[in-house]
Amino acid sequence: MARGRTDTDMTKGNPMSIILKFTMMLLMGNVAQQLYNIVDTIIVGRFVDPLALAAVGSTGTIMFLMFGTSNGMVAGFTILTSQRYGASDSEGVKRSVTNGFFLCVLIAGIITVTGLIFMHPLLVLMNTSENFFDYAYTYISTICAGIIFNIMYNYCASLMRSVGNSKMPLIVLLCSAATNVCLDLLFIIVFQMATFGAALATVMAQALAVIPCVIYIYKKMPSLRPSKKDWKFDMPTVKEQLRLGIPMSVQYGITASGTVIMQSAFNTFSDDAVVAITAANKFQGIITQGMFSVGLTMAAFAGQNFGARNMKRIREGIRVALKIYVVYSIVAAVFAVLAVPHVLWIFFDADVDVSLYIPWAMPYIIECAVCYFFLSMIFIYRHSVQAVGYASIAMILGVIELIARMITSFYSIHVHNYYIAVASDPFAWVMASLSAMVIAKVIFKRIERKWASDQPSSVVSSEISADVSSDAEASD
Repeated sequence: MARGRTDTDMTKGNPMSIILKFTMMLLMGNVAQQLYNIVDTIIVGRFVDPLALAAVGSTGTIMFLMFGTSNGMVAGFTILTSQRYGASDSEGVKRSVTNGFFLCVLIAGIITVTGLIFMHPLLVLMNTSENFFDYAYTYISTICAGIIFNIMYNYCASLMRSVGNSKMPLIVLLCSAATNVCLDLLFIIVFQMATFGAALATVMAQALAVIPCVIYIYKKMPSLRPSKKDWKFDMPTVKEQLRLGIPMSVQYGITASGTVIMQSAFNTFSDDAVVAITAANKFQGIITQGMFSVGLTMAAFAGQNFGARNMKRIREGIRVALKIYVVYSIVAAVFAVLAVPHVLWIFFDADVDVSLYIPWAMPYIIECAVCYFFLSMIFIYRHSVQAVGYASIAMILGVIELIARMITSFYSIHVHNYYIAVASDPFAWVMASLSAMVIAKVIFKRIERKWASDQPSSVVSSEISADVSSDAEASD
């Protein structure tokens, strides 16, 4: 299989160098992507009012539900691309590109229609305050209506990453983030469009990001460029992409459901608490992009090496990633705790007394910060396991996170204890990360036994789904 100049073969070379370089590129890109919603939050908080800030923040869990579900599915589709690329299956790569596109369009339609129908009752169910309900509904409904652009950008970016190219998605995201800032300023300050303007700016910036990605793939990445004959449904490819994509999508959906419950617990406290958590969470979102970035790196790394049938290298990559993120997590935790009191002001107008929000924000950040390494572990192990074909394990981990968040959230509502409410995320991270580590070890041993018995890779792939349940039992 001919490799393009912009591709990276992750089956060769020093894992530490490859993982660090790839993760840094992804980190810069993911931080830029976070700017979409963070800039909305800052400009809305400064130029509309704090209630509009709370509205944007209170919809964050719904955005995670929509984006996480769709992008989890997209990531599953491109795992097959990565595996076929590692196995030097040129025709298979191109079939995965076209059939993944068809599935992305279908998913976008389903999420848009379903989201617009159920958005209002969902906000009511989440105890959204009447003081900013209209702001919240307008913002999240507009985001939902334009989700097709978010899905198509992430599909293009994920395709490029699956063959080792993290540079171009970064460049596009930086340009898109800058566009979003300009449109935010125009729609919110000049046209006085409040939360609708913030959402519209995000949708338009995402739409503009799709165009250069498509052009770049067709002009610079021959390994991903399908020919006319590839633009047809290939049922084996579709089945395999759905087998990988659906569990990942469900996992994100389950995890997001837990965050919706958690937000409901937050909403039982004062509006000041919701505003404070919104601002602190947006700040923390930048820091935790490092964890998400290493997950995407491990998906590409493990996927390519699985295609090359090199489990030893996958294990080595995981060990390297864990070492890197011991250091990253400690530095990130110290920085987060020290910085929060000094950064909250950027979300508010100069006339707002920020000291009202710090007592609410600090417990949230402190409790999360001490568990950053566990969050890193989740992404490293989960994406590696998914990349070797065990996508259904993601659902198990999602259920574990959901149960953990439900326990802390419902108990906090029962006793009306804020410190328990903000422990929902950390508790979920600890439980899911330890489970992921055990499950990954069981799965890797199983794959190695299969390869040692010289079974054809097609047999290994077909048996993966059947083994998920037994693996989960073994991990207990």
